[in-house]
Amino acid sequence: MNQGNVSQYPIIEEKLNADAAMFFDLLNDSDELLWDDCINHTKLSAVAQVFAIKSNYGLSEAGYDRIVK
Repeated sequence: MNQGNVSQYPIIEEKLNADAAMFFDLLNDSDELLWDDCINHTKLSAVAQVFAIKSNYGLSEAGYDRIVK
């Protein structure tokens, strides 16, 4: 275990690869409200509810796509 001073190690910032950038964009979107003044639902909660409906009722991918459109 290294017990040295952490500040002696340089901090290296790397540019995110495309997958990591997309993941962080999704994380940021998860807190975004569906519309102005909406206090009950975020993008994440809406997507989770649609996926739950798809799963619970065995909805086909085509049916799911139709709902999302």
